[in-house]
Amino acid sequence: MAARRTALITGGGRNIGRACVLGLAEDGFNVVVNGSSDHAACEKVAGEAARFGVETLVIMGDVGRPEDCKRIADEAIAKFGAIDALLNNAALRPNKPFLETTEAEWRRVISVDLDAAVWLARACLPGMVQKGWGRIVNFAGMNAIHGHAGRAPVSVAKHGVWGLTKALAMEFGPKNITVNTISPGPIAPDIEERNASAQARAQSISRVPLGRMGRPVEVAAAARLLVSEAGGYINGQMIQVNGGGAT
Repeated sequence: MAARRTALITGGGRNIGRACVLGLAEDGFNVVVNGSSDHAACEKVAGEAARFGVETLVIMGDVGRPEDCKRIADEAIAKFGAIDALLNNAALRPNKPFLETTEAEWRRVISVDLDAAVWLARACLPGMVQKGWGRIVNFAGMNAIHGHAGRAPVSVAKHGVWGLTKALAMEFGPKNITVNTISPGPIAPDIEERNASAQARAQSISRVPLGRMGRPVEVAAAARLLVSEAGGYINGQMIQVNGGGAT
């Protein structure tokens, strides 16, 4: 029997990250759940994933710090031998006018939303290359397509993630490693959406032909395809999970 593959999901304690953890566990992946602060939530998700008969590992750490990214990857690789699928889901999405954004605030968003994908890819890719198989899934959204007033650093970071995806897909495709981006539309129960006004929610939904917000499990379904054997010919793409709307 072939050894189980292992997936590392950042921001795995809630919403889309949680759905990805559970979906990949159901598909037979061992899962490494990363979170930055809510250890109890990550442990709860890991416990739910273990019910599928896979091994789980919770590693807390701030992916906005390169040393934490290295430690997270090192601990996961020490337990499982390699990371076969990397899902860079963790992100910050502050809303603040451009002229009021401090240098420290700018750097913080870039470090979590873009640099973390670079640092974790650098840590996980050698093992993927050695095994001749790997999957990297990055996450973007409307900020990687249209930009967003009040979210200049997020837009810059997510455009960067999309560029990173295309570059790595070209470089590592010959090694049987695929790199793709998922771009979700309005997703419930996202904390931002729960805290948004009814008017803001209605405005988001008005741009979606399906007339509703998406669910984390629907985004996770795209991730499950991209890391599967069946998804092995999908490379360098941005998959929009948005109900047909303009994300």
